[in-house]
Amino acid sequence: MIPSIIIEKKRDGKILSDKEIKWFIESHMKNEIDDCQMSALLMAIYIHGMIDDELFSLVDVMVNSGARCDFSHLNSYVADKHSTGGIGDKISLILLPILSSLGFIIPMIAGRGLAFTGGTIDKLNSIYNFKTELSLNEFIKNINKTNCAIISQSKEICPADKKLYAIRDITGTIPSLPLICSSIMSKKIAEGLDGLVLDIKVGNGAFMKKISQAKTLANSLIKIGENFDIQTEVSFTNMDQPLGNYAGLHCEIIETIDFLKGNFQTDLMEVTLELGIKILRMSNFADDYSSAKKIIINNITSGKALKKFTELISSQGGDINHITSNKLNPENEILIKSNKNGYLSAFNTEQIGWSLVEIGCGKKSKNDKLDYSAGIEFVKKIGQKIKKGDIIYRIFGKSREKLIVAQLMLIKSFSIIDIQPKQKPIILN
Repeated sequence: MIPSIIIEKKRDGKILSDKEIKWFIESHMKNEIDDCQMSALLMAIYIHGMIDDELFSLVDVMVNSGARCDFSHLNSYVADKHSTGGIGDKISLILLPILSSLGFIIPMIAGRGLAFTGGTIDKLNSIYNFKTELSLNEFIKNINKTNCAIISQSKEICPADKKLYAIRDITGTIPSLPLICSSIMSKKIAEGLDGLVLDIKVGNGAFMKKISQAKTLANSLIKIGENFDIQTEVSFTNMDQPLGNYAGLHCEIIETIDFLKGNFQTDLMEVTLELGIKILRMSNFADDYSSAKKIIINNITSGKALKKFTELISSQGGDINHITSNKLNPENEILIKSNKNGYLSAFNTEQIGWSLVEIGCGKKSKNDKLDYSAGIEFVKKIGQKIKKGDIIYRIFGKSREKLIVAQLMLIKSFSIIDIQPKQKPIILN
């Protein structure tokens, strides 16, 4: 086959065959097709999209570019969840120990921060000595031992996705729907899942600003899951304000532990229950909503979920005592206050996300170093009554200069009105 002919075919909006897609990706993995040609094909896909059969072929070749996990010998339901990214979203860290302590196998491959959204792997790297880069053998060994593990993308699993993503990141093709879907689902299929629940964030702090966009994405993800024999369900959740009381890196680990100790924040609990109940019901672990809810809450209040989280941290080299003995004690902090009375009516949540990047919770360039001590505490949430001088945010971190820049961003990121606003539900289904 000739690369330029395949590129021209997609450029002109024609449908690529299964053989053409697989040959092109496999040849690129062998360095027989260079990055320039791959960039051209990705841009053509971005412009014209893909029909279902093309998308399934792309996912299949990405999955088979590396190893596939098989946990059938453990005789337990293998499940995972995926979030499209938000601010303060620590649900993976909460849900994984809940489910695995119930006997589910949870082989989670998580991501780093992307643009203005936080990354689960970056948060875990704030734990002293915690290892997120495990070999495939180490990953499987940990799951055999503890029912769960959480790692960054392995070189051995879906290497084609990693290579394509690096090109997408510098060629303006990140927002392509088929490329987003193939990236998400190829890794989940390679995990050897029986069931998957997807948390698609919607709102001003999400990549999907409108529910219509989110539903289009959901339909494609569900089709892929069904084609590869994975039970796949979707929840749409509100990202018009941050989740929980904190966003950042180590502060979210501490908030996760507090939650698993039974100190529930309402919004975190709603999303946790929404996703957890879906997995318990799709796996036939629970018969109905109320029994599934009771199981999850009892699992937390009994201490089993916290014990499993501690086990997870220890199994990947982390020091749980270092977390609990080093509570937030930032070098610098700035309080951002309201200059008027009223009700907190709205956040510019994406702006909050970019302010987190500014203080070191995300990267502006690949050589930036993260500040694991940095973060934001959300002292007030939408709908609450505000008096002049009340604290809205507390921002903290190593660099006072960066905090001052973030302060200027955050001053403009919330609105106060005279009448108490009607709040949107957290679950948007």
